[in-house]
Formats: sequence, structure tokens, C-alpha cells
Amino acid sequence: MHDIRTIRENPAAFDAGLKKRNLAPLSAELLEVDRRRRAAISESEGIQSRRKALSQHIGIAKHKGEPADALMAEVAALEESLKTGAALAAELDAELTRRLEVLPNLPFDDVPEGNDETGNVEIRRVGSQRNFAFPAKDHVALGEATGEMDFTAASKMSGARFVVLKGRLAKLERAIAQFMLDLHTSEEGGYTEVNPPLLVRDNAAYGVGQLPRFAEDMFHTDNGFWLIPTAELPLTNLVNDTVVDERALPLRYTAWTPCFRSEAGAAGKDTRGMIRQHQFPKVELVSITTPEQSDEEHKRMTARAEEVLKRLGLPFRTILLCGGDMGPAARKTFDIEVWLPGQNAYREISSCSNCGEFQARRMGARFRPKEGKGTRFVHTLNGSGLAVGRTLVAVLENYQNEDGSVSVPEALRPYMGGLETIPGPAKAK
Repeated sequence: MHDIRTIRENPAAFDAGLKKRNLAPLSAELLEVDRRRRAAISESEGIQSRRKALSQHIGIAKHKGEPADALMAEVAALEESLKTGAALAAELDAELTRRLEVLPNLPFDDVPEGNDETGNVEIRRVGSQRNFAFPAKDHVALGEATGEMDFTAASKMSGARFVVLKGRLAKLERAIAQFMLDLHTSEEGGYTEVNPPLLVRDNAAYGVGQLPRFAEDMFHTDNGFWLIPTAELPLTNLVNDTVVDERALPLRYTAWTPCFRSEAGAAGKDTRGMIRQHQFPKVELVSITTPEQSDEEHKRMTARAEEVLKRLGLPFRTILLCGGDMGPAARKTFDIEVWLPGQNAYREISSCSNCGEFQARRMGARFRPKEGKGTRFVHTLNGSGLAVGRTLVAVLENYQNEDGSVSVPEALRPYMGGLETIPGPAKAK
């Protein structure tokens, strides 16, 4: 949520930020609503002051036995004007909120300009793409051949964009998630593991910016709950309507949860396989920190997500998103894309974003500085650490063998009971 006072103080900067989002300038429209709102409030305050003075005069007149009918008639007229003015002020305040709450966050100055993914800037590449001595298969061909990846069974019970994993593939997915959690909650990682609710109410979804703009992208129950599209939602809301002592910051949380997305805007995209599903597991990272620490915390979070891929031996690249390709709540985003031989392409596996105080304003999340008085809004950050299903896809495709078997990365073998290879279709059981 944007602060109208900031827009009032520097409308040109606000419009420049919107331009980076490929949006038209809006400061003049917003400030006109704000001007009318403040005028209505000022007029109501003037009426209240006049009414108070008249009430005092009425009391004096009655005490002296003098007539007060004219004064009382004026007070009655002021009461009606006050109701009308209060209603107008409330209406304009609601209009201003409606306009502000659907606007995206403003990019930081170092975010590149661009309309879409073509404006993104590659920061680094890590790892070498494997040279296969045979045609590389995609994860669907590899998984279905074993009988342990079943899209047909999932479709019968749930429809498209679902999968059933069985046996060793189900265990591998769990092993990947446990490996990630152990890495992030280690002393080096520094994140606290959380097992949050998967169902949340409107205020929680509103707090992170999912509502009202992205209601169609979420699943809603018939008794008022939303299924979380990512654990960012409950983890960030741990500081909703809260004042945190600066000495406790940064707060770092991680959670492994199923995520639910309607994929309303993704019709026709990634319809094959596990890349884009309605239900998928993900390990999420969330940080709550001060404005002064948020940039370094953003870099740290991105590095922790990258560390997962390094330890799994999966080649990846990290890119800085341009203003036109960022999520609406972010001020700056690093995407991490893993190499998928079956698609001959890098695909997103993590998106690490610094949201500044955008979400904190919506949630009322503040901190009390170690020095000075009052409170300030925290900065919130979130990132995938990583998308578990997509990591499973990357492991299958990068570690596949010519006979259809898949070697288990060394980092995952302790979680797989020492299993070194998932057999190919001829040996699958």
C-alpha cells in the first residue's frame, strides 16, 4: 500500500516509479481525490467547532433566561451538514484506498527498465550444463516410464494440473524438502522452521497484497477461507498488527507447505508435466527486517536459495528482473533459474523479492528502534528456497542415465536411505 503523504510530497518520483512498471502517471488523479477528501474533513472540523461554540452560547442564554431558539435551529442545521460532510469524507477516503490498494509497489532505483522478461539482466551463471551422450528426456517421460509419476490417476480424481507421485519418486520429493529445511534451519542458514496454517482469512491475504487484486488466482472455500498460494502469506503475517523490538530483527522464517493456485492467468502455459500445477510443495523463506538491513538481507536470502542448487549440483543462473516483469508487491526481485535438459532451457525455480514497507503498511507491521522514539514500518522479504516439485524435475532431468535410471545426488542420499540410483523402467517395481 502506498502512503498518500509520500505521493503528496514527491508526485514526480511516484509517477516515475509507475513508469518503470509501464503504467501511466496517476499522481494528479490521486492527489485530486486526496484534496477533496482533506477539504471535506476540514469542512467537517469547522462545522464541529462552530457547533461546539453555539452549544456553549445556548447554555449561557438558557442560564440567563434569554431565548435560544435561533441558536438551537442553527445547531440542528449544522448537524445535518456534519452528517453530509462526514459521509462525503468517508466516501472519498474509501475511493482513495480503492485506488491505492491495487497499485503495484514502486521499483528501487537500481531495477532495470523493461516491459517484460526481455528486459531482465543476468547477474551470474553457476555450474556447467551436462553434455549427454544420448538424447535427454524430460521429467514426464522419465517419471511415467517408472510408473511412479501418474498424471492420469490424478486427472481422474482432480482434473488437469495435478500429479500422483508414488514409491521412490514420492520419497525423493520428500527428501528434497527435508534437505532444504535442514540447510535453511542450520546455524549457517539461520531460519526458524514454522508449520503454519494452510487456510487464511481475508485480512491475511490482504496484508501481503493478494487481495483484492489476485482473488481469481487463489482457491476460496465456501466458509470464508483462502488456500495459501505460498507460505509467504502466513509467514509474513506473523508480524501482522505487531510492533517488534529492533533488537529482535531480522526475523527469518522457513516453511515447507503445499501451495494452491488456480493458474487463472496461465491458460495454455506449461500444460505438460509438473512445471505449473494447481497444488505443489514449496519451501519458503521470509525475512522481517529494518529498512537499513533489507538490501543485504535480500542478497543473503538469494544466496541461501542458490546454495541449495549448488549442493545438489544443478546448474543455474540468477537474473535481476526489470520493472515490467516483477511481481506487484516487490521493489526488487532476483529470479533463480535452473537448467532443465529436457526443455533445453533455464526455468524459474526461485523468486527472491524485497517488498520494502509495501506489505508492512497493509498489515500494520512495525518495529521500535533501539534509539529514538516512535515506531517505523518493517521491510518484508520473501523467496522460494526452493520450489520442491521443480527441484524434483531438475534432479530427474539433470541426473538421468541412458537406461532411464536416475542417479541420486550425493546430498540427498542420506534422506533416501543410502539409495544411489532410482532404477529405470525395466527395473522399476
